[in-house]
Amino acid sequence: MQKPAIPKGTRDFSPEEMAKRNYIFDTIRDVFYLYGFKQIETPAMENLSTLMGKYGEEGDKLLFKILNSGDFLAGIDRETRHVTSLLASEICEKGLRYDLTVPFARYVVMHRNEIAFPFKRFQIQPVWRADRPQKGRYREFFQCDADIVGSDSLLNEVELVQIIDEVFRRFGIRVCIKINNRKILSGIAEIIGEADKITDITVAIDKLDKIGLDNVNAELAEKGISAKAIARLQPIIQLSGTNEEKIEVLKDIFANQGIADQVRNDGVNDGLIGVSEIETVLDKTKLLHLHADLELDLTLARGLNYYTGAIFEVKALDVAIGSISGGGRYDNLTGVFGLTGVSGVGISFGADRIFDVLNTLNLYPANAAQHTQILFVNFGDREVNHLLPIVSDLRQAGVRTEIYPDAAKLKKQMSYADDNHIPFVAIVGESEMATGKITLKNMTTGEQIGVNAAEIAEKLA
Repeated sequence: MQKPAIPKGTRDFSPEEMAKRNYIFDTIRDVFYLYGFKQIETPAMENLSTLMGKYGEEGDKLLFKILNSGDFLAGIDRETRHVTSLLASEICEKGLRYDLTVPFARYVVMHRNEIAFPFKRFQIQPVWRADRPQKGRYREFFQCDADIVGSDSLLNEVELVQIIDEVFRRFGIRVCIKINNRKILSGIAEIIGEADKITDITVAIDKLDKIGLDNVNAELAEKGISAKAIARLQPIIQLSGTNEEKIEVLKDIFANQGIADQVRNDGVNDGLIGVSEIETVLDKTKLLHLHADLELDLTLARGLNYYTGAIFEVKALDVAIGSISGGGRYDNLTGVFGLTGVSGVGISFGADRIFDVLNTLNLYPANAAQHTQILFVNFGDREVNHLLPIVSDLRQAGVRTEIYPDAAKLKKQMSYADDNHIPFVAIVGESEMATGKITLKNMTTGEQIGVNAAEIAEKLA
């Protein structure tokens, strides 16, 4: 007999765990609604052509591809079958979504005549990545995304910082919100003379926290970046000080380097534009009395190719785990689907990592579990008929109520209440039916009192 198992990197969730996860989803959803976002959903699978090429070479390798139905090898010659990349494109037309942003861009293009811009949407759905499972990294996990498309305003970035801050304030998780700008990274690549290697540079320095400076430098060298360029990069990616001090250093660097290839028609290079955008966001967030620290981190690159402006990442301060939220601006994403000139910016909360952080720190509120509040003992059909209207009224009043389904021994029914953490048991036998009373037992203290049906909701509160 085959032993039951689930794929590595996936998890089952018990009722207790689902109650906690729903607390996470409900908290994030409430904050999204507070800021005027509307919910949509997209399919679990997308056409592979929609997904490929949007996440960089490393991201493409992590896509779960779905075999075509039917005889998918028909017409494929023997030589092609031995070439994995070619074979995948021939026998797979669909793939599980890697994130929610690319499908959202596809949604915007397909529904552009139905959308009023700027369009503020959120999604809470699972995504899949063929990654190596490890602590805090899963192959199937939920993302909670909020995006604004159709507006270039930096007020959108400011608002997203507020949303991040408010969500983690409600959770009670201490975090640091890291911010950077891809234009700054592009400017840095130009300064060190490696503008054409911007993707390799960002992918490498984005791993600084994980693999350390020496390994980052080794990876840069492997990608063909010169030793001179790597040396010039060091003081920039190790830049320290306050946000204001970092900005002044960057202004000086970009203003005095003469970046010919990046000078725009107005005489300003992209590096300085990125610094100006960061400065605007930081200045406006100073007016908001945020609970979390906002840190300009020049090593933050978020390796996805589609970011073009501000980028965000959130780190928990009290638990060693990867980023628990992130995002950024992507000016060109809808263009690959035929709709140009639509700028977007968004953030994503990693619900599974937040779940792990809340478990580690034991930060769930007492009412997060949403257990049944009261169990009515079942003594038989006559008593059940007496109870059904009472139970119905309690449920109408919002009290989470159960009747034990079978007329089992009282000890078994009490054990059921204990096993399911039900705080109160209601006992209605012949004497209670005769007097119109209900015996209410507190399963924590053992205290028993007689109450009228109308008093139960008040007593439970």
